[in-house]
Amino acid sequence: MLSEPRSGRLASWGNALLAGFVAPDDAALAIVGEDAVHRVEGLPGESGPVGLTLALGRLRTLGATGLRVALPAPGHPLGLSGPPEFNARALDAEEAVVCQGAALGLVPEVYEAGPAGDVHVDVLWHCLPVREAPPADVPSLGEAERELAEALRDATAVLSRLDVAGSGPVAEAAVDAYRARAERGREVLAPGYPPRAVRVLELAQRVGLLISVAHESGHGGAMSASEMAARSEALRPVERTARRAQVAAYNAFVEERERGGR
Repeated sequence: MLSEPRSGRLASWGNALLAGFVAPDDAALAIVGEDAVHRVEGLPGESGPVGLTLALGRLRTLGATGLRVALPAPGHPLGLSGPPEFNARALDAEEAVVCQGAALGLVPEVYEAGPAGDVHVDVLWHCLPVREAPPADVPSLGEAERELAEALRDATAVLSRLDVAGSGPVAEAAVDAYRARAERGREVLAPGYPPRAVRVLELAQRVGLLISVAHESGHGGAMSASEMAARSEALRPVERTARRAQVAAYNAFVEERERGGR
């Protein structure tokens, strides 16, 4: 939850490219990030995997005008619209990108190799047919921002009540690491996104940080099984809210263009 989903980078920088805000090579470089290479297989008209620059150009010629993110979880098909085959693959990967204007979607498959500390990561995006329909359970930016403010209060209250490393050196180290990452790459979204989307995504990541601290802190003060179950149960809707907000932020570019905001 805390780490940036690859589908978010693909949608964000792919949208900036489709709108003419960035050059193809710059978009591809940003999407790959710290991975070694990204390729796309299953594109109509291509017999094998192709690079990101060619893939994004091909999606444009196939009618894609924007890219949306899906971050599904069991029982919560967030951002998906079908068909079942695509939904199942996206659920397995816990993320996907859906093209606006073209009935296609992309699901990443990650390959890792190498020793600890020197892992080589390749990503293969599978291009599959999707159903052209409204995505499931995606809030507006305004709704997401309001829900996140409440979720942040709820998460803090849960950690305090259950004494689960809501403060202290473990939490402080996690917060410091989060802030350092944020300062290294202030551009959390690609050029062209509205400031409110950036604010919502940053807040969603902050909520995700608190959830990560809670889950990584072990038992904390919640020593009994019932207290541990209560912690998980209380944090589940908070995590759901943070995922919904992430999707709303990444999809804001397409939503604004559809409303004629750009």
